[in-house]
Order: sequence, then C-alpha cells, then structure tokens
Amino acid sequence: MSVTLTLLALRQLRPNARHVLWPRIDQKSCLKAVSAAGLTPVPIENLLDGDELRTDLDALAAKLSEIGADDVLCVLTTTSCFAPRGVDKLLDVARLCAEQGVPHLCNNAYGVQCDRCMKAIASASRHGRLDCFIQSTDKNFLVPVGGAIVATADGRHGPELLAKVRSTYAGRASISPVLDLFCTLLHLGADGWLRLLERRRASFPDFRRKLEAVAAKHGERVLHTPNNGISMSVTLTPPEGSKPAGSLGASLFVRLVSGLRVVTPSAAGKTVGGIPFESYGAHYSGYPCAYFSVACAIGIADGDVDLFLRRLDKALAEWKKPPRQPKAKAGGAEGAAGNGSCAAKDRDLAKDFRPNPSAKEFVPAAQPAACMTAAPPCSAEKAEEKGVAAE
Repeated sequence: MSVTLTLLALRQLRPNARHVLWPRIDQKSCLKAVSAAGLTPVPIENLLDGDELRTDLDALAAKLSEIGADDVLCVLTTTSCFAPRGVDKLLDVARLCAEQGVPHLCNNAYGVQCDRCMKAIASASRHGRLDCFIQSTDKNFLVPVGGAIVATADGRHGPELLAKVRSTYAGRASISPVLDLFCTLLHLGADGWLRLLERRRASFPDFRRKLEAVAAKHGERVLHTPNNGISMSVTLTPPEGSKPAGSLGASLFVRLVSGLRVVTPSAAGKTVGGIPFESYGAHYSGYPCAYFSVACAIGIADGDVDLFLRRLDKALAEWKKPPRQPKAKAGGAEGAAGNGSCAAKDRDLAKDFRPNPSAKEFVPAAQPAACMTAAPPCSAEKAEEKGVAAE
C-alpha cells in the first residue's frame, strides 16, 4: 500500500507518464501495487550470472529509450529478495535515471537489517538518483505486519516527493503500526536493536557453512549468490521415482518449519496482473534447476539455526528416499493378498466406530441406526390386526 501511495503521489508530479519499468521479482504484491495505482508495469527480465540473477542494465536502458523518458513514471528496483536473485544494481540504475531525468523508487522490503542493501541505497542516492526507498516495519523491527516507512537520502528529488506523499495520504488509517514500532523501539533501545542487527550479520556465514554441510550430505549444494546477504538457496535434484520437489516444503511444514520457499522452474505460463510469465516464482524464465530458499533474518539465534538444520536433514533424507515398489504376486496369491489388504482396511476402519471405554460417552458401535434398520416381517395375525393384507 505504501508503494501504491508513493506512485500516486509521483503521478501528480508527472501526470502524463503511465509506465513503470520494473526489474522482475516474482512477488505479486509488487505488481499489485503498480496496477492499483492505475499504471502499466513493464517487467525487465534478469540476467543469469553464474547461479545469481542480476539486473539487465542494457535491457532496462533499451526499454527506457523505446518507451521514452516522458512516458515512464519511474523505475522501481528491489534490494532484499529471495535468493538466487541478488540486490538490483542500484548505483548503475540511479545513474541511468539521473541521465534520463526519470524518477527512481526502491522497494527495500527487509533491507534495513542488511548492510549491503543500505550501502547500495546510500551510494545510489549520493552518486545518482534515488527519489525514495520503502521498507516494512514488521520485517525489520520485529513488530506485527501492517506498517511501512517511506524515506529518502536524496536531497535533490526526495523532499518534494515525500511532501507529495504526505499530502496525498487521505488519513483515517489505524495508529496500531505506529504504536507497535514506538513501543518496540522503546523496549529495545538503540543499543538493543543494533545488537540484533550485529547478531544477524554474524550468524549469516555460520548458517551458510552449516547449510552447505547438510546440502552436501544429500548430494546438493548451496547456490553462489554473493549479492544477497539475507537469503540462501539450495539445489533440489530429485532422484528417479522420488517425490516432487514441492513435497519437501510440506514435509518441513508439518515439522513446524515455516517460511521455506520451494521453486520448481517450469515452462508452464502464469498470468499475474495481466502480464504473462514463464516459471513464475523463480524471478527468471529459464532457471536451470529446482531449489529452495531460506533466510537469515533479524531475531534469529544459533539455537534456531541448529534446530532447523536437524529438521531439514531428516526431511531431505525422507524426500530423497525412493518410494517402495509393490511386490508382484501370481494368481490366487495376489487375489488373496488383495482380499487380506481390504480386510485389514475394513478392520482399521471399524476401530473408529468401536466404543471408547475411557471416554465419558460411548461412541455407537458400527451398526445401522435404529431408524435405518428394516422392520422384522409381521405375522398374518398381526397384519390382520393392523389392517395389512398379508402376502
């Protein structure tokens, strides 16, 4: 919503511009933010550099020249994202925007906790054009979802845009996100929050080293993504006849591991916000392998890392195990085995209807209810008494 509000404010400064150039990141919220502002998103496909996905500056410059600077409202870049996508090349994009006179916004979702993201923003603001950057309070300050901070470090273009954002805001939103952030910062203090940032930064290389060991144990590897200081990805190579890659996420979820993201590149298309994508979710149309992503985010502790890796080790071992093949049996033996299997299933099913002595109330046994039981045939005498002609 904050990205949408900022785009609406920017439209007041550039009323004839309708296009937003957007280096591709496969998160629906980005596209929805642009569409909600009544603008046309123009995705720019990333470049595959080794394992990592980076900004295609040549494609961005070509598209900017094709559409025309006057018709481009802004370039919307991204810092923090799921690996194997790296931080956008903010400085190069900022210099291009400064040359062409095009505004530049940055989605810095959870980049406040990452030195690499904040240094990229500072450099782009100082040596190019970066009008403002937007970050979530929940992802950076350990508060509930619902708040965001719109900020600028560009003294030439930022103040005018922020003033427009303030005047565009219609009011009447809840004060809860502000109170949550205020109370949390009072509780932590500057030193407490900085200690959390330092602990996260120090945990990242250790987390990666341990993750590499677990991946190697199962014949996988951690993808090389040097420009992503928060997220890591591990290849997924299913052996022949094994379960699909997506089942690994389900296996970890039942082990109380949430947030892990499994991606299986596919040629199948998907339309999001009216725009067709190939292999949506991978940030790229032809990534060469399936993988899963994990993050080393603020608030993490060493115990969390070790517990996760133990559960991941078990889940990968289970996922890699080939399914059991049924033994073929000839003739009657096979039929007998089949009948025995059905009988066993019936017995197991019947257990659900047997009375439970430990319960306060008994569950009815597996027999038809009284109202559904056929009445016994009546005798001729009783039939005559009831006025029913006996057969």
